[in-house]
Amino acid sequence: MSSTYVRVGGLEVHPVLKGCIENEITPGTGISAAKFWKDLETILREFTPKCDALLKKRDSIQAQIDAYLLERQGKEWDAGAYTAFLANIGYIVPEGPEFKVDTQNVDPEIASIAGPQLVVPVDKARFALNAANARWGSLLDAFYGTDAGPPETAGLEKGKSYNPARGAEVFKLTHKFLDDFFPLSGGAKYNDVVEFKVNGSSLQIVLKNKKIISLVDSNKFVGYNKNGSALTSVLLKNNNLHVDIQIDRNHSVGATHAAGVKDVVLEAAITAIADFEDSVSAVDAEDKSVIYRNWTGLMKGTLSDKFMKGDKQVSRVLNQDKSFVSAATGKPFMLPGRVVFLVRNVGLHMMTDAVKFADTGRMVPEGLLDLMITALASFHDVGPAAKSLQNSRTGSVYIVKPKQHGPEEVQFTVDTFSRAEQLLGIPTNTLKIGIMDEERRTTVNLKECIRPAKSRCIFINTGFMDRTGDEFHTSFYGGPFLPRAGVKKAPWLQAYEDWNVDTGIETGLLGVAQIGKGMWAAPDSMADMLKTKGAHPKAGANCAWVPSPTAATLHVIHYHETFVQAVQQRLAAGGHRSKLSDILLPPFLGSTKITPAEIQRELENNAQGILGYVSRWVGLGIGCSKVPDIHDVGLMEDRATLRISSQHVANWLYHGLVTREQVIETFKTMAQVVDRQNGTTEGYHAMSPEFKNNEFQAALEMVFNGINAPNGLTEWTLTKFRRAEKARQNGSRL
Repeated sequence: MSSTYVRVGGLEVHPVLKGCIENEITPGTGISAAKFWKDLETILREFTPKCDALLKKRDSIQAQIDAYLLERQGKEWDAGAYTAFLANIGYIVPEGPEFKVDTQNVDPEIASIAGPQLVVPVDKARFALNAANARWGSLLDAFYGTDAGPPETAGLEKGKSYNPARGAEVFKLTHKFLDDFFPLSGGAKYNDVVEFKVNGSSLQIVLKNKKIISLVDSNKFVGYNKNGSALTSVLLKNNNLHVDIQIDRNHSVGATHAAGVKDVVLEAAITAIADFEDSVSAVDAEDKSVIYRNWTGLMKGTLSDKFMKGDKQVSRVLNQDKSFVSAATGKPFMLPGRVVFLVRNVGLHMMTDAVKFADTGRMVPEGLLDLMITALASFHDVGPAAKSLQNSRTGSVYIVKPKQHGPEEVQFTVDTFSRAEQLLGIPTNTLKIGIMDEERRTTVNLKECIRPAKSRCIFINTGFMDRTGDEFHTSFYGGPFLPRAGVKKAPWLQAYEDWNVDTGIETGLLGVAQIGKGMWAAPDSMADMLKTKGAHPKAGANCAWVPSPTAATLHVIHYHETFVQAVQQRLAAGGHRSKLSDILLPPFLGSTKITPAEIQRELENNAQGILGYVSRWVGLGIGCSKVPDIHDVGLMEDRATLRISSQHVANWLYHGLVTREQVIETFKTMAQVVDRQNGTTEGYHAMSPEFKNNEFQAALEMVFNGINAPNGLTEWTLTKFRRAEKARQNGSRL
């Protein structure tokens, strides 16, 4: 046994993790450290062999698909034969009888309020706090500070201090928002409003011409606040979402507005996923302890952080709930000041040496460790010790599970949740499950994946990057794939998106769970997001991912435009829109002709994307950040970008569209581009001119080992090289 580990029963535990659990997480839960370690060992010994068996089954199924595709290389694609083959090997399972989910005790933020969802790397306390507090966001700030607002023409620049001229244009956009969703009687416009008044339960609006009018729909006025006799806040509500018009004529902004409006604050991000997985770089006990500590702080309501912003130190804590006076009753009431957090644990395939079996020295399934510590920390929120800053007001813990392959793996997850509840003394079905539909074996069996989780399911979603990466690896030997732009236009993608929504509706997720869509990756392109991301609620998704609190404030406009529940009800009446045969049609190049120049551009784009992300993950320990693409456009990237890009290059290499030498030379050229892009990044380790550092070698290994990487995943390569880089930086070896 390594001297750095501590023996606890039949486990060896890294001392950093042991200290975190015993000193920071268990106190206040009512569960002793001794009981927790015993319960952890119990669940690890019960479920590790089952986890191993499921991973072996993944490999066995993939080997059979590989053999099938190899035998048919060059032949015409036979969709019927392929579907029959997949059913014969158990890849597609028989569909059972109709059922509906019956999940109970779900917070309305998940069950009935449609809106934006953030995904935040929980290893950074500052980012976790930003996400938590993104429940409310300033529409004025969102328009003022992004390209969704006025163009920065002469006189309308953002500047270092508030520009009243730009502010006036921002108010015009904000008034347009209010005109659209809270229209005034008689066709009046908010540009003409000079005063808001509350008379009993009614909102009175005074225009420049002294005329007093009201809202077209008076029911949208739901609350207010006053300071003495002065009205300071008007609370409106549309599609279950609140809007707070804040009034202060003495404020620097309010003084410029005819009605004294200093801000219009929207209920913005409704939920957020605290991520233990793709958006973090966590490779050892020290890294995992930071994640567990921050998750515990969120559950306790005590998470805080101090950081420098410019030359000033800033302190950040969790926001309090917001208080209003009810327009209907005149009595005070509260609205949540923070998002409701879900938490994404790692998948079945990850192992960690933060804890090891003492008798064999082998690592344990990281997902089981995540589960037990997630549940333990959540006692601070849903356990007997009540607190003011609650996450779930219904006593639930929402755990999103990624990269599950088919119903058996979902059943495994449900069984582990049930066992964790039994061991820790948690009421049955407290631990809810979110099922990420990002592996093809889950997509084609989605209904049967939801079935074993029907009393726990609170979330399904789609994700282009991981789902495409799995498609590439699953169909690797069938032929070269289209360029990625072509892949997005191939029939399978829209079929997959529709299939997910329709299956969620069919299984009764309406009013119970979230049906989600993927990330808008360009945080600096808010104008484009406003133009296009409205397609997500129109498609029946009651949540969709955004890269920042500001993006959430703007994306929520789409949920004012579209009442998602009505869309879902309309879709429910229409039945399934997509066919299994379309989902199972791989995006092969086929007869499509591409030139050598087009091939090289695609290779450069993939290489730059891989290197741009890997250089930060391996070299800096950053799992999610705004990474410049080949055109210097910042994209919010996580680990999924590596899976799709590395599998695409590996596929073209295998099928002869590119050569090994071409790949290496292109990666060297793109490494110089990435070095330039990161020239001012503190701690960045340049890859050129030697091209020998851990960052560069990790990128090449992902491609050259892509054909053998289980399911095309990159986690093992990243972890190996990040640990090597940490050892290099520390002057030792892990």
